[in-house]
Amino acid sequence: MWMIIGIGSLALIVAVIYMVPKDSARAGIEKAITHKIKRGNVIISVIEQGTLESSENTEVKCRVRGQNTIIYVVEGGTKVKKGDVLIRLDTFAIEEAIDERTKFAHLTRSSAERLKGNLESAKLAINEYLEGRYKTQLMTLEKELSVTKSNLRSADDWIRFSALKKEKGFVGGMEMEQRAITRLRANHAVIAKQTEIDVLKNFTKAEQLETLKGNLKAAQASFDAESERAKADASRRDRALEEYEFCIIKAPRDGLVIYPSAAQWKDAPDIEEGATVHKDQVLLLMPDLNQMQVKVGIHESIVDKVGPGLAAIVTLPNETLDAEVSSVAAVTRPAGWWTGNVVKYDTIIELKDGKGLKPGMSAEVEVILAKHENVIKIPVSAVVETEKGTFCWVKTASGVKRRLLQLGDTNDVFIVVKGGVAEGDEVILNPLAHIDEAQQEVLQPSGSANGESESTAEKEKQGEKSTGKAAK
Repeated sequence: MWMIIGIGSLALIVAVIYMVPKDSARAGIEKAITHKIKRGNVIISVIEQGTLESSENTEVKCRVRGQNTIIYVVEGGTKVKKGDVLIRLDTFAIEEAIDERTKFAHLTRSSAERLKGNLESAKLAINEYLEGRYKTQLMTLEKELSVTKSNLRSADDWIRFSALKKEKGFVGGMEMEQRAITRLRANHAVIAKQTEIDVLKNFTKAEQLETLKGNLKAAQASFDAESERAKADASRRDRALEEYEFCIIKAPRDGLVIYPSAAQWKDAPDIEEGATVHKDQVLLLMPDLNQMQVKVGIHESIVDKVGPGLAAIVTLPNETLDAEVSSVAAVTRPAGWWTGNVVKYDTIIELKDGKGLKPGMSAEVEVILAKHENVIKIPVSAVVETEKGTFCWVKTASGVKRRLLQLGDTNDVFIVVKGGVAEGDEVILNPLAHIDEAQQEVLQPSGSANGESESTAEKEKQGEKSTGKAAK
């Protein structure tokens, strides 16, 4: 009897140990929240934060060269009239430049005028030589040549006269020799003067003309160089005077004035009193409030899905507006520590109605990537992704069954189902918290037996075919 009681007690204990896990598991499933599969719309979108800005801005730039200091700037957000003073720059350096350039402009102009006189003198020197000195020298030599020729003729006459006297015995041989020497000297004098005239005409004249022409060219070059220098100094002076006027920057039109956005890595704005600015830097913006847009950064993982024409919803602090994507940058914005090294592409969202909006307002932009209408959808929380595939667990009359899913696009809440479940099926939400099989599938080590995977996948496919027929 005691043996029978012991065996019975042992059997009871084994039965209790065997039944308790099943009961607790069944109780866990009963407590699980379920969702009934049905058709509906699934909107795929991406949400980014941005700032409202104008697509048409009148840029107020610095037009003064070099580095300049701001001594006054109008407060951002001020409405101004055309001609109102927006910015004043420090003029101390420019005033010194004006004085210096004015001095050099006068000095170089004085030098240029003096060289102009030298140039005119060099031009006159050529005519002076040709019409004056050359003719005078030539006439003097020709006169001297005439005298020497006259002396030569006189010597010839004396020789003939002496020869007649010698025939009559009145002159001796000594006198004849003296007459011959006198004639020879007169002949040499004629040849010398004729040579001087030939040298003057053929060589001295050409030499003097080349010298005078060279002086003229040198005077011309010096005058041109000094004139250009004078023009350059005058241009620098005029530019300094013009930049002095640019130190007071006035509003080009009526409108709102805002500061340009500073770079993300900077702690302070670029435009403030005491800040240093440079030429062509944008100092202020005057936006067109009738043409507003939002610039957001789209992550590189989904930028290929975003393009011009996509619908968008812009949520502002007080209203929500319809918009659309206007453009997507072809090159990413610079990434750094200030962006968390996240690579994003600037995307412009154009607002259809921008009345009453102001630049700088924070905006949340939802870009609609795709709309799936009247499709079977399943909650994201009901899906478990494993190495064997993506599954869900369906509550049926015979218990909870696992289903292999074929999925499409997804958002943060629902996934489009292409196969695996049918409309009306009741799926378990958060199966990892309630179903041991789901936990085992997720925790199963990689590289498990292929035979088991293949057989499981084949069973799931068969179940999917039957489910697909039921859905149809």
